[in-house]
Amino acid sequence: MEDAAALIASIIAWAAIGVGSLCLVAGAVGVLRMPDVYTRMHAAGITDTGGAWLILVGLMFEAGFTLITVKLILILVFLFFTSPTACHALASTAMHAGVKPLLGDGKGDGP
Repeated sequence: MEDAAALIASIIAWAAIGVGSLCLVAGAVGVLRMPDVYTRMHAAGITDTGGAWLILVGLMFEAGFTLITVKLILILVFLFFTSPTACHALASTAMHAGVKPLLGDGKGDGP
């Protein structure tokens, strides 16, 4: 019975790591393909946080309940607060610096 539980935990772990890796690759493609700084930050901020969370959760399932899991939870909490805050700070700084968002008509005449 313990082997079956370990196998299920390993499958969940590698599925989460795989999906998290795909999220991070999608975010990298979004950063390369998006037209302006604000949409690039959105692509990077959302997928970076989600992908990192999935990878960390997968690592937690793979490690089991040990001290390593506690450290991974602390990293997860740190990323939960710092990644969106950094993205917001970058967007706010770009707005204050006068970088205008690209609108649907292709002109950067935002607010």
